[in-house]
Amino acid sequence: MSFLKKLFGGGGGGEATSHAAEMHEGYVIEPMPMADNGQYRLCAEIRKEIDGAMKTHRLIRADLFPTADQAAEAARSKARQVIKEQGERLFG
Repeated sequence: MSFLKKLFGGGGGGEATSHAAEMHEGYVIEPMPMADNGQYRLCAEIRKEIDGAMKTHRLIRADLFPTADQAAEAARSKARQVIKEQGERLFG
């Protein structure tokens, strides 16, 4: 039964836990490590208000970490890198 749950999206974790957001160059970075079979996947939301509308980009990577705090710190670092490389192109 657990094989079928994993195959169809259940039982494999995936729930995100929120960590403290930070501001970076006008963007909000909110790490949201995702539980994945006893580890945590790098995940974050990057937000910025553009022309009066809040734009959001969900950053998810394959990287796994043993703790949610480690995944959150890696997500902050990766989000800062993506912002530097792509800027507002993230949203469109």
